[in-house]
Amino acid sequence: MKYVDEFRDRELAEKLASAIRQEAKPDRKYYFMEFCGGHTHAIFRYGVQDLMPKNVEFVHGPGCPVCVLPVRRLDDAVEIAEKHNAILCTYGDMMRVPGTKQRSLIRAKADGADIRMVYSTTDALKIARDNPDRQVVFFAIGFETTTPPTAVAIRLAKAGSLKNFSVFCNHVLTPSAIQHILQSPEVRELGTVHIDGFLGPSHVSSVIGYEPYEFFAEEFQKPVVIAGFEPLDVMQSTHMLIRQINEGRHEVENQYARVVTREGNEKAQAMVADVLELRSSFEWRGLGTVPYSALRIRDEYAEFDAEKRFELTPKKSREVKSCECPAILRGVKKPTDCKLFGTVCRPDNPMGSCMVSSEGACAAYYTYGRQRAAAPAEEAAREGEAA
Repeated sequence: MKYVDEFRDRELAEKLASAIRQEAKPDRKYYFMEFCGGHTHAIFRYGVQDLMPKNVEFVHGPGCPVCVLPVRRLDDAVEIAEKHNAILCTYGDMMRVPGTKQRSLIRAKADGADIRMVYSTTDALKIARDNPDRQVVFFAIGFETTTPPTAVAIRLAKAGSLKNFSVFCNHVLTPSAIQHILQSPEVRELGTVHIDGFLGPSHVSSVIGYEPYEFFAEEFQKPVVIAGFEPLDVMQSTHMLIRQINEGRHEVENQYARVVTREGNEKAQAMVADVLELRSSFEWRGLGTVPYSALRIRDEYAEFDAEKRFELTPKKSREVKSCECPAILRGVKKPTDCKLFGTVCRPDNPMGSCMVSSEGACAAYYTYGRQRAAAPAEEAAREGEAA
């Protein structure tokens, strides 16, 4: 298939759905976690779950970089802008994520802080060049996909002797999170969820390749299929996972071969390794402290590390009471299990991070799935009234 429309072809989708129904054994259930939020939105936008047999279920994982950032790190970013009078540059999704006491970056901006939305790291560098008398901080977030641009920005800043530019680094790593979900007793305190296999992230894997998942698949005996974002990508990947389970295999397969290779983008990996290194631990929203799951700036580039440039005060940060984002990110609960969902918590008034980002599970449910999820209950209510 060459064109986008072919990846959304109804006839092909029906053929794939038929093949899945034939191979899914009726005497067992299949639970597949889609790690990436882009998969979650594809599943709901195109009704992929509706095409699955009842014994095949998708579990939504922590694959939204905005969603997994802990409140404390967001509170630190607000402090950098307010207390240190810096120009804070960030991607658009971060602007509305609620911090402690519902204080978001956009609310801090309304109160006078100089916080600017940018589309790339080069935008932040330009702001620094245009404002030589101000400190400019790029609020870097994301999985492995967005680490190369951050590394490029730091190298350009050093090459250009840009003394007023620094990075508040919050990049996190996918394989560590997947392992933590299955292994950590601390995470299980939120509850357990059965997972038979994973739809592996595609954009992340275009950078790191799929080799890092091979040890994981073997160690935990969970198959992984690197899946593209189109509906037929998700369906074909699901078919591949079912086939692996039925055959007793636990391997890494690459459905997204048009973009992802086993080795990944080695040039980008080398650039990231030159500028960034592993943290010994990092806090994730919903997962707690995860060992070796995030990156920090190397000592060779320490002058561009905002955590070293600014003295940040210890904080007692906290989530919004009754918000189920941590359990939703873990896959233990669905957005509809949260009593705030669709009531006080909506995309125009998010109580938690999962309702903010275009990759958040709550945003996907609200945008594409809420009416479908409510329909059976409404139908049952009507039948009860008729009786």
